[in-house]
Amino acid sequence: MEEVLKNQLASLHSAELCCHEGEKLLNGDKPADAICFFQKAVQLDSKSQHGWFGQGMALTHMEEYAASLGYFRKVIKLNAKLAIAHHNLGRSLHEIGQSDMAYQSFRRATYLGFTPTQQAVAVAVPGFPSASNQTVLRERRLWAHELLKSEEINPDGAEIVRDKEQKHLKLGYVSAFFHKENWMKPVWGLFEQHDREKFQIHLFSDRTKLTPAINKFLKPGDQFHDISALSNAESANLINTLDIDILIDLNGYSYPPRFPMFLRKPAPLIVGWFNMYATTGFDCFDYLIGDDCVIPVEEEHYYSEEIVRVSGSYLTFTVGYNVPEISPPPCIVNGHVTFGSLISQYKITDRVIKSWCKILKATPGSRLLLRNASLGKDSNQQYLLSQFVKRGVSAERITMLGPAAHYEFLETYGRIDIALDAFPYNGGTTTTEAIWQGVPVVTYWGNRWVSRTSATLLRSADLGELVAKDVLAYVRVATQLATDPQKLKTLRETMREKLLASDVCDTVAFARSMERLFVDIWQS
Repeated sequence: MEEVLKNQLASLHSAELCCHEGEKLLNGDKPADAICFFQKAVQLDSKSQHGWFGQGMALTHMEEYAASLGYFRKVIKLNAKLAIAHHNLGRSLHEIGQSDMAYQSFRRATYLGFTPTQQAVAVAVPGFPSASNQTVLRERRLWAHELLKSEEINPDGAEIVRDKEQKHLKLGYVSAFFHKENWMKPVWGLFEQHDREKFQIHLFSDRTKLTPAINKFLKPGDQFHDISALSNAESANLINTLDIDILIDLNGYSYPPRFPMFLRKPAPLIVGWFNMYATTGFDCFDYLIGDDCVIPVEEEHYYSEEIVRVSGSYLTFTVGYNVPEISPPPCIVNGHVTFGSLISQYKITDRVIKSWCKILKATPGSRLLLRNASLGKDSNQQYLLSQFVKRGVSAERITMLGPAAHYEFLETYGRIDIALDAFPYNGGTTTTEAIWQGVPVVTYWGNRWVSRTSATLLRSADLGELVAKDVLAYVRVATQLATDPQKLKTLRETMREKLLASDVCDTVAFARSMERLFVDIWQS
């Protein structure tokens, strides 16, 4: 802390003045300094709700989610009706994988009238272990209804009419993540293979301007539109003015601020694809693109959209950037098997940890390596480690690593023999990267879309043997695979080539399938 701030802190003798200065520092993106002012506030007044809450907020700004829990709980103990404390407790619980406990906190905040909580629930609900398809539909419809009321949009406005016999269909793709080349792998393959004789391609980009990385995937005639400075109404007007026929959302709930644009129906057809994993809950979406694996016919009634399917997986991918060479299975050198997961911590729920502990106990001498951004923070790491220790797995068997540059992140797979998927929220990019690096990913057939994302990729890559039927079988598949180092070696040596030859990397066939789908829904 700077000397000036130290002197200022020493001069304050009012809890509320300390909190006021703490808020200024927090708003100025100085959470480490802010926390000192909030700490002094509770030293001066142990019942200062603002002081306890401020410490919790400062820790969440620092992404020390596990450390923040006690502060929000202290606030709730002082004032059980403070909705914002329940909301932020829910956020921190969700970030460390305590999703069902988070859901309870969110429900309490909603009951107490904290409006932003319904959006938070709508975003996270597909990954709640206790949720079902019915829960997801209900919670997302609730938020869609609230948003429609708050935006004061007439959902029954004038219908936009286009010429169905025109030479080109104008496709508009909307995303706030075009700059994330790695995350957008499934999208770039489609863009590269689109038939420009039949389709005109428009990209509507939030949060990023046209960069060389994006430009390399565009072709003559494609149009890039930076809408990051435009309101939802202005963006909708631009899309309508450009006569876009089919507007495809690539954001889903990863960028909720753009949903009001779709509510304005700026194109005759609005379609969701790629970053969805569940229903949107919005009636303005006409179609949702999936496949037979992620959306079985018997589950269609849990969607507010009409379901359309491509053949094979609804995801394909290409890797057009520098990646590490595939290394031999580490078990050959180490003499023990290393399981691993590079999946986000909010997906590592209690049920996941319980299953991973069973796998470790059933595989003597085995280790577990975990890496994600949250594990770069001490409190999150200590919390997660404690979950294994209390279930009888010694800390020495667990290795935890924080974030890294993407190439170094991928190099981590050289230290892993078998990757373990999370549930109910599977990996997507994580799964494709693991198998690309020659590491088999064990998953199981879950009860909702988000629980079958890995399954659709593995089956399309001719690796269906890694998809178990349930959690018990998931444990069994992982432990049996660990006893066969020769199979691990063969998979390591052949998986990338096998992947390249499979449907999951056939972007030409995927593009034709998507284009047939676009033409069919347009003509119908």
